[in-house]
Amino acid sequence: MLELKQQLRLRQQLVMTPQLQQAIKLLQLNRLELTLAVQQELEENPVLEEALEDEGETPELEEEASVEAPEEPAEAPAPGEEREATDAEKVADVDWENYIDAYPQTSIREARDDDDRPSLETTLTRRATLIEHLSWQLQLLSFPIEEEIVAKFIIGNLDERGYLEASLDEIARQSGMSVETVERSLVRVQEFDPLGVAARDLKECLTIQAGVLGIEDPIVLRILDECLDVLIKRDFRGVARQLGVSIEMVSQAADVIGRMEPRPARAFGGDETIYIIPDIYVYKVGDELHIVLNDDGLPRLRINSLYRDVLARGKDVSPDTKAYVHEKVRSALWLIKSIHQRQRTIYKVMESLTKYQSDFFEKGINHLRPLNLRDVADDIEMHESTVSRVTTNKYVHCPQGIFELKYFFNSSINRVVGEAVASASVKDRIGHLIRNEDPHRPLSDQRIAEMLKVANIDIARRTVTKYRESLNLLSSTKRRQVG
Repeated sequence: MLELKQQLRLRQQLVMTPQLQQAIKLLQLNRLELTLAVQQELEENPVLEEALEDEGETPELEEEASVEAPEEPAEAPAPGEEREATDAEKVADVDWENYIDAYPQTSIREARDDDDRPSLETTLTRRATLIEHLSWQLQLLSFPIEEEIVAKFIIGNLDERGYLEASLDEIARQSGMSVETVERSLVRVQEFDPLGVAARDLKECLTIQAGVLGIEDPIVLRILDECLDVLIKRDFRGVARQLGVSIEMVSQAADVIGRMEPRPARAFGGDETIYIIPDIYVYKVGDELHIVLNDDGLPRLRINSLYRDVLARGKDVSPDTKAYVHEKVRSALWLIKSIHQRQRTIYKVMESLTKYQSDFFEKGINHLRPLNLRDVADDIEMHESTVSRVTTNKYVHCPQGIFELKYFFNSSINRVVGEAVASASVKDRIGHLIRNEDPHRPLSDQRIAEMLKVANIDIARRTVTKYRESLNLLSSTKRRQVG
């Protein structure tokens, strides 16, 4: 038999308040994102304003006192005297709809006429895509209408490398034209810039470039036609054997082919360049490291005194208006506190990093120490998740260059004798060995592991391979040069 009953239970649980969620969100923002978030809050919260350069921020304790201050009873005017209007009454009587027009001297910037605004072309720049670049060339040339229609389908079927993905039959079916028309149009599109565009494979791409560049070396043309796959493997002896020529001639032909572009769309691909603005600066003055937070462009916030007076002496203001202002003031105060807390936390984390990695800041990457989040968290007495949020997507400018804060946390590689070394230092040393090797006798991964062991670094060959691949470096067989 089912029975309905009510029970009271008392239990404790962790709940993230909206204020805590906002603090966590601000903590993981970088300087530019924080600036945008503050600007958005300035637009949405009317009680929040930007302090001028010669004005200080509103003290937080004073603000809280003004928010919580009890209302003082207003003194009754003497008989026959008119009571002077309070600031609260002035606020209530303002015609907010016409406020901006009536008081142009306020800090709110007026919108300028469209004639005074800079043109969109002077404020917005965007790199043309490959399709836009090819379509622009198509408009400049005189194509028969059928071939022009086909050319648009060809351009639309190019992949990120600039190669034609669809077959001639597919394009003929899509455009409703004959295969002969598609072939004629394809030949003309392949003459467009960049060289080799609309090729169907690497062989055709390089052959088109050789023809446009006027390369007539028979060895180059034979390699492209007969044994390009063998050349890609850097097997010069195999190419020489297949063509019946010397290795030196193959090496010279390989240099010519190496100057061609295997990916015609390379200049039009990839993401736009991202310019990094450091969140922190570390300067070395004498024998000490000094930390400076980058507050450039970050508005200094304060509470508008007009709204503070509404809460302090707002007896005659309607309850709804007062409740609205009270809520907005609390939101603004919490934002200011969260920003201050964020800056203090970043400073503490950076201070701890400079203590652990002092040798790196003074001597360079070879002196980077192994470090994990727990070490810094224990040092500044905060949780590891807080340190992780602080060090994500934030950068420091120091005497050694610009680095993401995550860069200073590295796994350890054991030494044969002595303390462990940071993995980033080992990776940098591997890159240095490969960049300075004999190009005719490149170092194998096993040889690099042996050289590092001689240098007191105990590392396996597979680890060398992993680090080399992370540096986008080819294997020794593909790095070898003949000649």
